[in-house]
Amino acid sequence: MTTDDLSGEPPRIATAYPIRTAVTDDLARNRATVFFRLILAIPHLVWLWLWGLAAGVLWLVNWIWTLIAGRSPDWAHSFYTSFLRYTVHASSYVSLAAEPFPAFLGDPGYPVDVQVGPPEYQRRVITGFRIILVIPMLIVASVLQYVQVAVAIIAWFYCLFVGRMHEAMRNIITFCIAFNARTNGYAYFLTDRYPPFSENAFPTS
Repeated sequence: MTTDDLSGEPPRIATAYPIRTAVTDDLARNRATVFFRLILAIPHLVWLWLWGLAAGVLWLVNWIWTLIAGRSPDWAHSFYTSFLRYTVHASSYVSLAAEPFPAFLGDPGYPVDVQVGPPEYQRRVITGFRIILVIPMLIVASVLQYVQVAVAIIAWFYCLFVGRMHEAMRNIITFCIAFNARTNGYAYFLTDRYPPFSENAFPTS
């Protein structure tokens, strides 16, 4: 008899991590939009801040619900999936990892996108201590954000001169974004599986 049998929890089958980043960017960049990127991104930065406030308010509700029911409700899973996807899109646009102006609702199909699996059973012990368990990943994610910003600044000059994004710089930025997405997805109860450091390789087109 397994531990899952003793606890009454359903057995867990090893599958690919449910939060994965997909990159289809073609590296082409418009010098004009690159030059004014931070100005063009202002509406997204404001909207991301407002959406983040709502996500923070609903986090406690989602945590209690998941702790009691053993599963995040469908509405919360859908809400945080869209928010996570939009965060990836906006971050990619600001960091020059993608060129198109993102939509504001986190619609799938952006050149740097995130794929999230359906709602799944979540262990109550892991759920109860989620805010503590995620701390090490948040620390690493914070460090990688500095790396992302530093590379994006270098990439800004490169794109202005060449009119194209360097693939290695794009991959470093998307690696940082992907790690942040897995960390946030874990914090938002999109999965209770601890985020891996990488997806076994740099996300590539």
